[in-house]
Amino acid sequence: MPEVLKAPLVVEFPFTRSLGPVQSAFLTGLRERLVLGVNAADGRTLVPPVEYDPVTAEEIRDLVEVAPTGTVTTWAWNHEPRRGQPLAAPFAWVLVRLDGADTALLHALDAPGPDAVHTGMRVRIRWAEERTGAITDIACFEPYDGEPVRPGGHSGEFENPLSGIVAPARLDYTYSPGRAQSDYIHALSAQRTVGERCPSCRKVYVPPRGACPTCGVATSEQVEVGPRGTVTTYCIVNIKAKNLDIEVPYVYAHIALDGADLALHARIGGIPYDEVRMGLRVEPVWAQGARHPDHYRPTGEPDADYDTYKELL
Repeated sequence: MPEVLKAPLVVEFPFTRSLGPVQSAFLTGLRERLVLGVNAADGRTLVPPVEYDPVTAEEIRDLVEVAPTGTVTTWAWNHEPRRGQPLAAPFAWVLVRLDGADTALLHALDAPGPDAVHTGMRVRIRWAEERTGAITDIACFEPYDGEPVRPGGHSGEFENPLSGIVAPARLDYTYSPGRAQSDYIHALSAQRTVGERCPSCRKVYVPPRGACPTCGVATSEQVEVGPRGTVTTYCIVNIKAKNLDIEVPYVYAHIALDGADLALHARIGGIPYDEVRMGLRVEPVWAQGARHPDHYRPTGEPDADYDTYKELL
């Protein structure tokens, strides 16, 4: 059996957004240990609040405080919490309709097990010790058997309201290439670059995809290309990426390898960044023991004529 390739990958970035008056009041309220909803045109109180009426689409700003106690409307047990979730131990995801609200809020419920959770159970907010103005200011919900808590009637006006938030976005996943890309990766380990030729249009695609993106037919004929190629277009990178040991500025380019009908992307080295240009002829540089080229450098050949690569831009 051939080796099945796989690799853990992470896509991560900070998402920055500004807040309108309703969301600003809601998140600022969480920072101050109170929950605000908004009154809709049909008389319902919506929690979490929205800025536009879901029925009429009109802007709404009639804020109203609701209680930190409520009722579970539905739930699901989480046996294996993931990184970044509200609780490290198994917990329940619950929809809670807070007292005074007509819609439900999604959050975690700290309970000893699924047998301790049921629709209709009473719960209350457990506030985080440190609060910054985010949904995580609610650490979780917890079971509650006391009397409903009356809200204080806050107006939604604050001295230092939040104007924006930064929310980290992250996706962890395991990637496993198919047959075509596995062959491509194995060839790179031997310092060879292979593509696949479409049996219909006869174009050679690198990296291969197992099918022609133009004709939609399967590809299987391997074709070795390169190793030299032509820079078709490029960009100058001025922002240093996390965990990437490359000093800025540097150039990332699309390179049409000789014999290929699709440009791949790679870093350009061995030349000042401001001397990289379209048509520059380049070749791969392999680090010892590496499974792919570290970068491409100029070959010293004359630049390629524009007509030879214009269809690959």
